[in-house]
Parts: sequence; C-alpha cells; structure tokens
Amino acid sequence: MKKKVLLVLGGTSKERQVSLKSGLACYEAIKKLGYAVKKFDPLKEHLASIKKKKFKIIFNALHGKGGEDGVIQTYFEFLKIPYTHSGIISSLNAMNKIISKKIFIANKIRTPKYFILNKTDYSGKNLKKLIQKKRITFPIVSKPINEGSSIGVKICLNFKSLKKHSKFLLKKYDDIINESFIGGQEIQVATINNKALGAIELRPKRNFYDYKAKYSKSAKTEHIMPADLTKKNYKKVLKIAEKTHKALKCRGVTRCDFKFWKNKFYLLEINTQPGMTSLSLVPEIAKYKNITFTQLVKKIILDAGINK
Repeated sequence: MKKKVLLVLGGTSKERQVSLKSGLACYEAIKKLGYAVKKFDPLKEHLASIKKKKFKIIFNALHGKGGEDGVIQTYFEFLKIPYTHSGIISSLNAMNKIISKKIFIANKIRTPKYFILNKTDYSGKNLKKLIQKKRITFPIVSKPINEGSSIGVKICLNFKSLKKHSKFLLKKYDDIINESFIGGQEIQVATINNKALGAIELRPKRNFYDYKAKYSKSAKTEHIMPADLTKKNYKKVLKIAEKTHKALKCRGVTRCDFKFWKNKFYLLEINTQPGMTSLSLVPEIAKYKNITFTQLVKKIILDAGINK
C-alpha cells in the first residue's frame, strides 16, 4: 500500500498564488516518490474534512498568514497526523518579526536596530521620539510584523515618507516594525534538518529584493551560487543560519535572510515555509549540492512529525 500524503496548498493569505506554485511543484515530486498524493486547498474545502480521509502524512505547502504562523499547525497537531516543516511555537515565533527579533538578540545573533509602532499609540510626535531614542538614521525599512514575501515593505528615505507609510500600514495592521536599512550584499541560507545547505547571493535590479524581484522572471534578479564571500565568511553565515534554526527549534527546511555590510552579517528574518517554485532559492541551493528537487521533497517528508 502506498502511503497517503495530503498536500495542503493555496489557502487564504496574500501569498496564495506563490503557495499554489510551490504546491504544484511539490505535488509532482511527491508523485514521483511513489506516494498516493491528494491536493487540499483550505480556501475550497473545510479543514474538518481532512479527518475523514485518513492520510498518513500532511505536506504543508502554505505560505503567509494561517499557513506558517502556527494556526494550521495547531490543527494538524489536533488531528495527530504527522506534518512537514516547523511546529506551532516555532512557526508563530518565526512569523512574528517582533518575537523573532527578541530571540535573535537573546541568542547574540546580529539584527538591524528597530522599533515597534502600535495602532493605539501612534502619532507623528511619537514616531520622532522613537527614532531619536533608538538612534536610528534614514533610510528606515517599514513593514508589517507578520507578512512574508516582502508584502507591505517600503524603504523610507525621510521622515515624511516613513510617516505616510506607517499611517498606511496601521490602517491594516495593529502593529508594524520599523528598522534600520542595511546596505551591502543580499545573502540567503537554506537549512534542512539542522544542517545548513549553502548560501546564495541575490543582486536585484529593483530597489530591493521585493515581491516582484522574488517571483517574476522579468525582474531579472541575478542569483549567485555560491554567494560571493570569502571561505571564512561563507562558513560563518552557514553557522549563524544553523544557530538561528536551532534557537527557534525549527524543523525540516528553513531559509535565513541576511545582509552583509562592512564585514558583518545582519539577520533580517527566518522563513519556516520557504518557497518551492521554479524561481525559489532553497531548491536552487539544494541543486548546487547535487540534491534534486524530488530528493529535497523526500527529505522534507521524512522529517514529518507531531508534538513539535
């Protein structure tokens, strides 16, 4: 009997389209591996119907809110069906940029200086005070605390721009995070089962590595694999990614996003549900290490579990 795998994809987040692409690529790989696989889209079917279908493994290909923030993981734990990627707490902590920042700092992992803006106490006066208190200079990166794929991110060059974008975000979100913009190289590291696979460098043609630069071929983002770093620095960034993966008690595959500036690595965030599309970075890093897309999916499946 083939093991039955439920591939969960799509969902209701702003990253639905990316999740559908990731999911379809993983679906083909799971079929190749000889599993009996069925697609499940929470937008079209009720989660309660999973219970009736008696699946042995759930492959989580969701991105964004509801899919990588501990919500869907709570349901998988309730069903007691082994699922891929990180568990409830790890997913929640990684997705929330405030909590993850605190974990980075507690573990002595360098990250850009930041401050939080709250919908209830926001004012232009308060914003000025926070910038001065934290000794942050422009440019400042303003973004939601719990979105992925650079959704809602803006590099603000002056106070007027920051005030305007903060006001715009606070109409949609209760809290937002503003942090120092770090220049330099864009470095991303894939980690699987506590072991860093490799580091890739991105050279976007756009202002920064935004949604279009990530998912559109027309953006012509240059990918350099392996990242253009000295051997010493290459090893160093892999170690920081492994340390981050373990500090958040992540499982399966993760991707850490860094900036390398003035010989220092700054960790921006860790992603517990990295993309698995044709343009995605984790499969590209794996390929360089002679791990095919299908083999990568197999490694993710073999790490499926509960009580994470």
